Amino acid sequence: MRRGIWRRRHRPLRSAVLAGGVALTAAFAAAMSAAATAASAAPSVSAAAPSASAPSVSAASGRAERTHEVEYFTGPGAHPRHTEVPAATPARLTRGDRALSAAETAADGDVGSVIENGPTADKVDVVFVGDGYTAAQQDDFHADVRSKWAQISAVEPYAAYRNLFNVWSVDAVSNQSGVSGDPSKGVVKDTALDSYFWCDGTERLLCVDTGKVASYAAKAPEADLVVVLSNSAKYGGAGYAISSGAGYDGIATASSDHPDSDQVAVHETGHSLGGLADEYVYAPNGTYTGAEPEESNATKLSAAQLTAEKRKWYRWIGQTSPDGGTVGAYEGSRYYPKGLNRPTENSIMRTLGRKYSLPGREAMIAGFYRHASVLSSRTRTSAPVARAASLKVSVSKAASLKWYVDGAEVTAARGKKTVTPASLGVPSDGRHHTVMAKAVDTTRAVKDPALRKLLTDSRTWKIPATS
Repeated sequence: MRRGIWRRRHRPLRSAVLAGGVALTAAFAAAMSAAATAASAAPSVSAAAPSASAPSVSAASGRAERTHEVEYFTGPGAHPRHTEVPAATPARLTRGDRALSAAETAADGDVGSVIENGPTADKVDVVFVGDGYTAAQQDDFHADVRSKWAQISAVEPYAAYRNLFNVWSVDAVSNQSGVSGDPSKGVVKDTALDSYFWCDGTERLLCVDTGKVASYAAKAPEADLVVVLSNSAKYGGAGYAISSGAGYDGIATASSDHPDSDQVAVHETGHSLGGLADEYVYAPNGTYTGAEPEESNATKLSAAQLTAEKRKWYRWIGQTSPDGGTVGAYEGSRYYPKGLNRPTENSIMRTLGRKYSLPGREAMIAGFYRHASVLSSRTRTSAPVARAASLKVSVSKAASLKWYVDGAEVTAARGKKTVTPASLGVPSDGRHHTVMAKAVDTTRAVKDPALRKLLTDSRTWKIPATS
């Protein structure tokens, strides 16, 4: 598909990827039980999530390997699970890799704008990196990015805030089409990011070389979210609990052509953007006895206690939630069947395919605004603006917009997204003046006053003295 209006070429990546990757640290809170070990398909969970770059010793080589904590899903509608996987793809899947040809190298590392809604400083920048796409299939990758983002952004509250996002594609040219482990475990493909099914012996766990992902993602402007699209119709994905140090927390992987793989990314951004805890449990973990969790959707308190103490999601208690039922305090959360409560019976933070709860939506919107602004403009505030100059701004869908001259509101300009200082009444009197645009998101989906502060922003321009 045809590229957007922004395009940048970079030096080839395949030869530029650092063998050691980048420094990565764990993003999960210390929340899991050290004593409990699941004997079933659910993996064991430790008291503190392992460091995303924690070394483990390989029995075969005796050398330390970096590992990551990952979350994965055995199928659509399933509860997530956790395990620990190597940061690098196993050698048996990469030993046959060949170098790219000159033509392939020329296309490797290209960055394209898929959707551009404003400056990167004012938007949430989502970066898709493809794997298993040959040089001849990059247009297919671009089409898959658009399709997958359409699926993700159809989920609330993404749907109501589409204009807060920029979407970028990064071309990672693979020698072969497809993904290792598809359709069967023994299939090996030579791909740019070495993504593969059957990671840690689990068919649906789609892992990737995180060092290579980081090198490609770094080529896009200020990534806030990173999604790896692997060229496959097989169901699979994973959520890596890592902090990049480059602005994004976590990497989500998803198969490009499975209709439900977008749900993996939607769930994972509940962690990385919304700061939400997982709401599913591991039965062997028993009863939680630790401190009150930091996450906004997990608590030791009952609904009555939340209300009496005015804590966490008390403002939503008793209201009908989009994921079904009413908001209350439901037993079981954050991997513990006892001792912790969640806001609703079954949100997407518990089961794929569900919706965000009311408290979850509030947290997500606040997360959007931690990376983006309710008000955006391409006109710099650092330079003087002439009386006749055009001032253009964009605001969130539910935002009110007001204009001020020297601190006094110009009521006739309410809601206008393009003005000039002169049209606002700035006089030509030989004095300096200021023009300010102020936007406030009036959504009812955010009730917490502390979070509502994120929903207000302004820009002020200086108008020089004129005769």
